[in-house]
Amino acid sequence: MSVPEALLPTACATPPVRFERGQREVFCGLTGIVWLHRKIQDAFFLVVGSRTCAHLLQSAAGVMIFAEPRFGTAILEERDLAGLADANEELDRIVGRLLERRPDIRMLFLVGSCPSEVIKLDLGRAAQRLDRAHAPGVRVLSYSGSGIETTFTEGEDACLAALVPAMPQASAAQETQLLVVGALAEIVEDQFRRIFAELGLRNVAFLPPRRAGELPPVGPNTKVLLAQPFLSATVAVLERRGAHRIPALFPLGAEGTTGWIRAVANAFGIAAARVTAVTEAGERRAQRALEGLREELAGKRIFMFPDSQLEVPLARFLSRELDMQPIEIGTPYLNRDLLSAELALLPAGVPIVEGQDVEAQLDRCRAARPDLTLCGLGLANPLEAEGLATKWSIELCFTPIHGYDQAADLAGLFSRPLARRARLRV
Repeated sequence: MSVPEALLPTACATPPVRFERGQREVFCGLTGIVWLHRKIQDAFFLVVGSRTCAHLLQSAAGVMIFAEPRFGTAILEERDLAGLADANEELDRIVGRLLERRPDIRMLFLVGSCPSEVIKLDLGRAAQRLDRAHAPGVRVLSYSGSGIETTFTEGEDACLAALVPAMPQASAAQETQLLVVGALAEIVEDQFRRIFAELGLRNVAFLPPRRAGELPPVGPNTKVLLAQPFLSATVAVLERRGAHRIPALFPLGAEGTTGWIRAVANAFGIAAARVTAVTEAGERRAQRALEGLREELAGKRIFMFPDSQLEVPLARFLSRELDMQPIEIGTPYLNRDLLSAELALLPAGVPIVEGQDVEAQLDRCRAARPDLTLCGLGLANPLEAEGLATKWSIELCFTPIHGYDQAADLAGLFSRPLARRARLRV
């Protein structure tokens, strides 16, 4: 299935959206560290938080106690929370000891949490102080992963937005650069690099980079291509640096990947025939891989709770490439500008809900009795106990799902819960 050319690079159709405000059921932004620390190989993420924050990261990451992960927690004790200790002095001491023990660290993120924000600990100022103290060997930055106002994928958004001020300024004479923004598995990044090279694009960079010292320059000659739909803050900061975003579908499934690549080709004036020659083999390969999974999923009804901001492109992929029927698409926040092409391809009349009133959504889900429910971990077990098959939305961030060769893996994430439930019935 191909994308209508009229929808590239922009789209204008905007289905109606209902807003809900109430109790939410989401992970906090600290969870993003679990995939980000794998991506930037010489960075360290130091959460300034409570023991609860430390337990969350250990549980989410599944890291053994003897491992040397690239993240940790500076635990705020009762004396810190009561204002009886100088938290900044303690933080300076912990950072100094960490960098002495881990000389491989070249970038250190101080990550705010609910506890550090409640006591008004200024991690931005602390990062500036520590950056001066440990320059030039280590760059120290800060961002908030607090769950007070944000959902778990917004942790990546905040992290990448914090990286942008550290990116060099591109000169006016520099060749136009394609900057792909959003954390991707290394194997996926390598696949996309090969595709862009076949299109004839020589100046391609990715954010975040694999090494702290590889931050690409940014400026008016930078064209930004988003790999993830939840990067609103990062886009805004990049545009303030002069970069221009390429409107596009997101590279989920055969259709989304081809649409994503065609949007780049349009922005760089690459002939349509060249794009077809580069993409047709990958698109056919993905479509063949999806055929058997389509037989398993066609006609199945899915209810999507708001969790990752991936829900809209996922609904487009599931409905158009696997013939599933979304009965409600919930998303924590809907950026209509970033998702305009995706919104135009959704099934007509499907309800889209921005925000969350979890009790009301649970009532609608129970009444609908969908074949599959996409939701967070906190809702999955109770719904499974009620006889509903579920898929954890956080797996979509831990698993390589972008591009042609991952299309079947993405579909498999939705077919396996149904297959498991069918086996249990027997």
